[in-house]
Amino acid sequence: MLAPQERLAFNDYSSLYDLIIPQDNLLRRINSLIDFSFVYNELVSKYCPDNGRIAESPVRMFKYLLLKTIYDLSDIDVVERSRYDMSFKYFLGMVPEEDVIEAGSLCKFRKLRLKDMDLLNLLINKTVTLAIEKGIIKSTSVIVDATHTGSRSNPHSPIEILKLRSKELRKCLYEVDEKIKEVLPEKNSDDVLEHELTYTQTLIDTLKEQETFV
Repeated sequence: MLAPQERLAFNDYSSLYDLIIPQDNLLRRINSLIDFSFVYNELVSKYCPDNGRIAESPVRMFKYLLLKTIYDLSDIDVVERSRYDMSFKYFLGMVPEEDVIEAGSLCKFRKLRLKDMDLLNLLINKTVTLAIEKGIIKSTSVIVDATHTGSRSNPHSPIEILKLRSKELRKCLYEVDEKIKEVLPEKNSDDVLEHELTYTQTLIDTLKEQETFV
């Protein structure tokens, strides 16, 4: 069951977040300038309105997936980082002492609420579009946290994006069933875009044949 949408307020912790997280922090800017209510509106029909336990906020779950995309993290890593990274907690609407979700919840969220994976792409693309319109992101490239890279931003070429997305997909699959490695196609090892496109399509076709993930 999905609770009515409500805007989170940090109250006594606002000053703590203000002290720790710089005003120009990427996640602070995204949180401040983008209204994520569109995620709730897109997903509300995926939940039972009056039966079962109260579900985790779809906005927060989507933000976890958005963090995975921005920082290239696995389900386990993004949840673990949200345990101690104050900018992640702030972005997710958590108070400092709040416990994190189980990593497996993200896989269930994708499987139960995002059965059509195009919906996830739609939501992420809409977020990026809003971020560009607000001037948070200056180009169509994904911005990567400067604390984990050598430069302020890290623009990805088309082949780099494909490699990144296939890597994220494999990570997710391994977390569900590590034996899937035995049937997945061999990764493309060169930087030829056509070869990477072929590999990506083969990866998708192979996945569709696996009943466990359909």
